[in-house]
Amino acid sequence: MTATVTSPLAFAGTPAPDNLVLSPVKRSGLADQMKAGLDAPICLTWELTYACNLQCIHCLSSSGRRDPRELTTSEAEAVIDELQRMQVFYINIGGGEPTIRSDFWHLVNYATDHGVGVKFSTNGSRIDAAVARELAASDYVDVQISIDGADAATNDAVRGEGSFDVAQQAMKHLHDAGFSGFKISVVMTRHNIGQVDELEAMARRFNAELRLTRFRPSGRGADSWHELHPTDAQQRQLYRWLLDRPEVLTGDSFFHLSALGEPLPGLNLCGAGRVVCLIDPIGDVYACPFVLHDEFRAGSVRDNGGFQRVWQDSELFAELREPQSAGACASCGHFDACQGGCMAAKFFTGIPLDGPDPECVLGHGEPLVNSASAARPSPALDHSRPTPVTFLHQNPDDTTLRR
Repeated sequence: MTATVTSPLAFAGTPAPDNLVLSPVKRSGLADQMKAGLDAPICLTWELTYACNLQCIHCLSSSGRRDPRELTTSEAEAVIDELQRMQVFYINIGGGEPTIRSDFWHLVNYATDHGVGVKFSTNGSRIDAAVARELAASDYVDVQISIDGADAATNDAVRGEGSFDVAQQAMKHLHDAGFSGFKISVVMTRHNIGQVDELEAMARRFNAELRLTRFRPSGRGADSWHELHPTDAQQRQLYRWLLDRPEVLTGDSFFHLSALGEPLPGLNLCGAGRVVCLIDPIGDVYACPFVLHDEFRAGSVRDNGGFQRVWQDSELFAELREPQSAGACASCGHFDACQGGCMAAKFFTGIPLDGPDPECVLGHGEPLVNSASAARPSPALDHSRPTPVTFLHQNPDDTTLRR
């Protein structure tokens, strides 16, 4: 398994800074318990389909075309039954664009009826006024609208022409329906970090919560990494901005920035195969939503024993739950804060998994990215359309996906 590959490099010792503070989770010892794995994932990401009416240039799963091997409705119901027995708190449903599946609303209802909460990510194209009212009436469904800029020019350059207006319309429908606290999710790039104040204001305007996530070089993001990933100065700017706004959600995706000093809220560790994992549209289980590659495939829900056997018995997950070597970062005084950074970001930029994060705030990663460009692994699957698409507005008479 790739996780055992060690780095031939080591860095000169970097002493821990005087202002380095460990997060409460680390100080309590809870982080060590989570590293050893849990009986069930705290949160499970489930990509229901690769079909999508957008073709975002940073899509982590290279979505676009539906895979004909998708789990059937009955197979998906069986997975939900299993998650209920395992007492999984909730599932993050994504894609692709999950609402494209004809059984999407049925599966959402099936999950909530079986005690499994749902948060789904969408570009908003299927959220009309009637759907928004139904969502607002549910106590167990949360909605996350994805945009990538505070204006159409910034967003549409990444997500496609017209996508900003469609997302804004979906937000308006949810707000008008009284859906308080839905999420506005933004992947941070060098083109939108300067807009965080405007994005925060947008969330307030719609009575929503802002969620910022890290850009990783997964899927089509591998090809757009050098164009989109934030500069070092922008990362430091974002770190300071987030410290002042603990209410802004991040999905714990910026823990590599904790090496700058005070930890950001969250677990501040990589949860891959320990507390999180992903089920893809055909039922394959991966350690993390950002490493859709055969090296990190742990099994399939279609295998004997289903998801529970994969989660509890797979060799890959067992290895990830073992104490990990600090590798090239062992002599760095910041390692306890950043834990060496993101596994997916390292893997898809060609850095050994015990090496530094490609966006290491001390600058240890960037030289390795530049020298490893020829050896970068390619994403395992590509469901992209052969040509880019222009966003098509939903026909207001199309009610085929309503519950």
